[in-house]
Amino acid sequence: MKPGEIRTKLREDILAELEGSKRELLNLRIQWQAGELKNSAQYAKTRKKIARTKTILREMDLGINKRLYSGETKKQ
Repeated sequence: MKPGEIRTKLREDILAELEGSKRELLNLRIQWQAGELKNSAQYAKTRKKIARTKTILREMDLGINKRLYSGETKKQ
């Protein structure tokens, strides 16, 4: 999911998505240890998704990039 799509969601939805991603990462770790993981790139993608989501949550907490959350566009 792209950062712009995440920013349009409510905080509760973002937190739920983060929890789901963490669960998915745990399942991928278990599959890796059992030797059942088919696509090892999925592990890295999930880690990046978690980092992206946490970054956006932190931006919301600090009030950074407020114009991105209110739907405004940059004037040129």
